[in-house]
Formats: sequence, structure tokens, C-alpha cells
Amino acid sequence: MVTQDQFVGCLLGLSLGDAIGAPFEGGVIERFVWKLIGKTRSGKMRWTDDTQMSLALAKSLIANNGLDPNHLAQQFAASYRWSRGYGPAAAKLLKKIKNGKDWQQVNRSTYPEGSFGNGGAMRAPIIGMFYHQNPQQLLKVAHASAHITHAHPLGIEGALLLASATAIALESQGSLEIINGAAVNCKQKPFTTRLKIAQEWLQNKKYPAADEVTKNLGNGIAAEASCVTALYISLRFLDDTFENMMKFIIECGGDTDTIGAMAGAIWGAKRGAGDLPLQYLEKLESVDHLNEVALSLYDVSQKSC
Repeated sequence: MVTQDQFVGCLLGLSLGDAIGAPFEGGVIERFVWKLIGKTRSGKMRWTDDTQMSLALAKSLIANNGLDPNHLAQQFAASYRWSRGYGPAAAKLLKKIKNGKDWQQVNRSTYPEGSFGNGGAMRAPIIGMFYHQNPQQLLKVAHASAHITHAHPLGIEGALLLASATAIALESQGSLEIINGAAVNCKQKPFTTRLKIAQEWLQNKKYPAADEVTKNLGNGIAAEASCVTALYISLRFLDDTFENMMKFIIECGGDTDTIGAMAGAIWGAKRGAGDLPLQYLEKLESVDHLNEVALSLYDVSQKSC
């Protein structure tokens, strides 16, 4: 039976992975900026847009007892803050929505085929939690949620992968069951090729170094270059500590905050909040609020499904 502790673990794991990974994300400029704004006034670790958009999604699901794309788009726009580290394309899109534009008219305004970044996937664990008892609805909602900001098929496929993996992890399945079950929902070669590599590593208990993981699976902001990476790392470290998982993610480099958020969500969904490192949770901003949202999400999901 899925527990409240797992829901809390998933959202806290997402936020903690996000906050721990954020100072190491990107290049020199990005790291310098985050060094300036990466702490709250009280000295807590700040999380980025990964957690901000996940919270907006969770609150919208709670308020509407499920997905309302128009309400969700408004939630995304209303909660936008430049200081959370949003990418330029996402910032433009959310500003347009905030100024009254219909999201269906502007979600391809920067990229004609839609964004193929990992922004739809980074928040997909919330969908996985809410619809864990209804796999068919999970896929529909993961697709619809990602489509608001990441309409490209690759961006959507990343969301399907992460939502599915989270739902399966909640059911206390092992690493192979999680990756095999989630992989069924991926049809495009950039994902299936990487998934085969990750599945082979897990099946044969191979533990490649960070540079080999990056070379074969990726570490970039595109969904195809980060979603399988995050899933693989979370499963590789399921029986290890959260701290060791994050050390490995930082060693892999690249989009460390989002890979940390996605991996942290799956790890937390499987292991629960009780196994998250207390010494880091004590340094994380808004832990009480994150707890409250996760518990509300649990309550509403149990009544809805």
C-alpha cells in the first residue's frame, strides 16, 4: 500500500535533489549567479523552477481534483519568479500567459515544434503520485501537463517516462521492474536507445563511472539527454544513500539541479521521507510547506482514484 511517507518523500526528494544540485548546474556564469541568490535570508538552501513548477502542478491538481490545463497554465505563470532560475524560453512563455495570452497559442511561439527540454519531465513525478492507481489516466495527464510548456514529442515522452517510473516506484517495485515498466511508454529512438543501455547496466549490475554515464545517457537540458540519466541514477542508488546519489549526479555535471530533482523524486517515492538525510532537510527552504502540499496531494489522490 502506498503511504503518506512516500508522497512526502517524493516531493521532498525532488526539492532536495533540486536544491543540492543547483549550485553545480551549468557553466561559470550560472554557478556565479546561483552563488549570489542560492540562499534565503535565513541561510536555507533555495530550490529552483523545478520545485516551483512541481508545487504549482500539485496545487492545481488538489484544487481541481485532477488536471485543468487552463488553471495549471495560470498557476505556472502566477508562480514565475526569475530568481528561481527559469530558462529564457520558459520565462518568455510564462510572461505571455501572465499578460493574458492563451497558452495554446504561445506554447510554440519560441520553438515551432514545441520545446523538447526537460521542463515537462521535471514536474512529472507529481502526476505519477496523483495517478499512481490509474496508469491510463496517468499517461493522458502527463502528456497534457507537459504540452502546456513542452509540446515537442521528445519533451512529452520525458514526462511519460518520469511519471510512470514514479508511480511504479511507489508500489515498491525493484529497479528492473521500475525501468522496464516505465520504458514501455517510450517509443522514440533517442529514449529507447538510452533505456536499453541503462537496462543492461542495471540487469548486469554494472557500475560505470560518471563520465561513461554522461557519454552514453547525457546530462543536458534536453529531455532525451537527462530523463533516462536521472532514472538510471535513481535506480542505481536505490539501496544506497541519498547523499551518495547526489554526489554522483554532481560528478556527472551538466543540468545537475533537474537531474537531481527527477532522481530525487523517484528515490524518495521508493524509500520514503524517513530515509532522506535530515542534516540536509534542516537546511532546505519551506520544508513544512512542502510537507503540507504532499499530504494534501495524497489525501485528494486517494479520494479521486
